[in-house]
Amino acid sequence: MNSATSDSPRLWGLIVRELWRKARRRLRAGPIYRWRFAGRTPERVLIAPPDLRLADSQIALEIYSGRFPLAGHIVETGGESPFRIEVSNRPWLGALHGFRWLRHMRASGTDLASANARALVGDWISGPGARIGGIGWEPEITAIRIISWLQHSTIVLQGSEFGFYRTFLKSLSAQIRYLRTMAPEMPDGEGRLRARIALAYAALSLPMAPASLRSATRNLSVELHHQILADGGHISRNPNALLELLADLLPLRQTYANQAETLPPALIGAVERMLPMLRFFRHQDGNLARFNGVGPISADRIIGILQHDETQGAPLSHAPHSGYERLQQGYTTVIADTGVAPPVDVSGEAHAGCLSFEMSSGRHQFIINCGVDTFGAADFRPLARATAAHSTAVLNDTSSARLALGGWAHDMIGTRLVSGPKKVPCTREDGEGFQCFTAKHDGYVGRFDLWHERQLTLRESGLILDGRDRFFRPNGEPARDNGKDAVAIRFHVHPDIGLYKDEYGQMTLAAPGGDVWVFTCGGPQPEIESSIYFAGIAGPARTTQMAIAFKASEVPEIHWRLTKMATASAV
Repeated sequence: MNSATSDSPRLWGLIVRELWRKARRRLRAGPIYRWRFAGRTPERVLIAPPDLRLADSQIALEIYSGRFPLAGHIVETGGESPFRIEVSNRPWLGALHGFRWLRHMRASGTDLASANARALVGDWISGPGARIGGIGWEPEITAIRIISWLQHSTIVLQGSEFGFYRTFLKSLSAQIRYLRTMAPEMPDGEGRLRARIALAYAALSLPMAPASLRSATRNLSVELHHQILADGGHISRNPNALLELLADLLPLRQTYANQAETLPPALIGAVERMLPMLRFFRHQDGNLARFNGVGPISADRIIGILQHDETQGAPLSHAPHSGYERLQQGYTTVIADTGVAPPVDVSGEAHAGCLSFEMSSGRHQFIINCGVDTFGAADFRPLARATAAHSTAVLNDTSSARLALGGWAHDMIGTRLVSGPKKVPCTREDGEGFQCFTAKHDGYVGRFDLWHERQLTLRESGLILDGRDRFFRPNGEPARDNGKDAVAIRFHVHPDIGLYKDEYGQMTLAAPGGDVWVFTCGGPQPEIESSIYFAGIAGPARTTQMAIAFKASEVPEIHWRLTKMATASAV
C-alpha cells in the first residue's frame, strides 16, 4: 500500500474534524453536563426483547470457571473479576464490556448461570460502571451493553434482591441518558446507528414518557434513511454490517409489535431491503462473500437471520447503490465488487478490491477474496485490504485505493481508505442463456493514466464463466510502454480446492468430492503462486492463487475462461 503522506491535506482535514468531535464529546461528558445522566430510576423492565444471536450454554460454563472466550481470545481470570484484571487485547475488552456473552447464560437457563450473570453485572456496576471513562464507556460499547442488559434482564434479575434490582435499573438508566447525550457526537457509521437502536429499545422496554419513544423513533428513522441504501446495502459497503445490524433491528421490530406501538415506516422499509441484500451476498455454501471487511462467519448465524425473510425469493442480481453485481445460473454463483470507495468516514474496514469477484459452484467456493482475520494481529489488516489480496488486476504492485497507515494519521483516525475509485461505470446485460456485466474503474488513472475494465459473462446454465480484462488510457488509446504498465491478474483459490497445472499449462481446480473447473486463457499463461486466506474460521490458512503477469502496452486485453468439466472423482 502507498504511504498516506501524499494525501496529507485530506488527512489533516479528517484529523481536525476528529479532534473537534472528540472535544465536543468530552465536553458533553464533563462536569458541566454530567447532571444530565442523573434522574429518576425506572421501577421495572417492561419487556425483555429477544436476542437472535447464537448462544452456547457450554460457554456459560467456561465463564463460570473463569475462562472468558471472547472476540477470538481467551482470558483466564484465576478467580478474579474480569473487570479488575489487566488485559491489553482491545477487541476482548470491548466484547467483555459489551455483555453480549449474557446470551450464553440465558441459554444455560440454570440458577447458577443466573447468579453468575448477576455477580458479573454487579462487578461492572461497582467497578468500571462507577465512573465514566475507559473503553467500557465508549458510546459504541455502551450501546451494545444497553441492548444486552435489556435483552437478558430476565436472567440477570432472576431471583435478585430488591437492592440489586434497583441498582441495576439505576445504572441502566444512567447509561441510557449518557448514550442519549453522546449519540449526536458519534462518527458516522454502524456504531451511531446501533446507538439509535439501543435508545429505541430502552424507550420500549422501560417505563418512559411517550415523548421519549417519539424522539427515539424519530432519530432512529433519520439514521436508517441515511445509512441503509435504496437497494438494502449499508453505506460502508460491508456485507457483515447487514448481518450485525439485522440481528438488532429484527428484534426491535418485534418489540415495537409486542408493545403495540406503531412500527416506524423507516424500520419496516430498512429491514425489508436489508434481508434480500444479505441473501445477495450469500454463496450457495451459506457463507458471505468477502468484500470490504468480511471475515470468518458461521453459516448458522446467517441462517438464523434469513429465516425472518418472509419473501424467500431469488436474491437481487444488480445492486447499483451498494456497487455490487451477482451472476447466477444453475449451481454457479458469481459476486463482484463494482462500486466506488465508500465515504471516508465509514471506510475503516473498506478494501481496495474494486472489480474483484468470487465464484462458488455447488457447495464449494472456488475463486475468493482473502477476507480479513477479524480478531487476529492488526499488522495483517492492511495486507488483507490491499488489491493484491483480491481476485482482480493489480497495476505496478500498487493498490487501487490508499489506506492511512501508521503514525499520527492512524492514531487519530484509524486505517481509513483515504482515496480510491471515484468513477466505476457499470452496465448489465442479461439475455437468454447468459448473464453479463461490464464495469471499469479509475483507481489507477491518477497514478498510471490507465483504466481497468472487466467483463464477466456466466452462460451455458452456469457451466462457463468468461472473463475479459482490458487496460487503456482515459482517451481510449492503448497503454504506453513507460515502465508503469505492469499488470498482475490474480485469482485466489479457496484452501479446500486443489489447484493443479498439467504439462500443457492447463489449470485444474478440483473440490474434494465435488466439482472440477478448468481455467484457460489466451496470451500470457497463469502461474501457481502461494497466497493467504485470512478469513478462515481457525485463523489464516495457506492457499494458492493463479497469477497472470504481463505488460499492458503489449497485451492491452486478455480473455480467460473457467469451464466446469466433471466431478472430482473423475479426475
